[in-house]
Amino acid sequence: MTQQQEHEQQLFKAFILPQRRDRYLGFLAVPKHRKKITRGLAHFKHLDPGCVRSIPPSQHSPENIWKLLRSMGAPGLCWVLSENGEIDGREMPVLEALQVVVGRQMGTFLSCLAGRLAYFEDEDQRWILQANRRE
Repeated sequence: MTQQQEHEQQLFKAFILPQRRDRYLGFLAVPKHRKKITRGLAHFKHLDPGCVRSIPPSQHSPENIWKLLRSMGAPGLCWVLSENGEIDGREMPVLEALQVVVGRQMGTFLSCLAGRLAYFEDEDQRWILQANRRE
């Protein structure tokens, strides 16, 4: 399994509603079906609410989100799963990925620590995702 596949599988195991996990993991298992996931990211409604952390509106800049992620242990690089084909499936510096993603309203996951820490944005929301976080 490649590092990208590991990040993507752990992302869905950790942050997606339990009743939806198997479906998404099945899509990931077949490379040609991966597009079914990326096409649905613009209005993604299957995040596990126990793992989401809201970002105060005053902190919605790429630099501020990067500071939040870094304070939570994010390394300098992340794996990208996105409806934006230019960055999908790439490993990128987190700040650079945030600069491409934030405010563009394109569904995107940035997996920072596989299955433990990620960022998600779609047309409606911005979240930091942290495994086992219960609020």
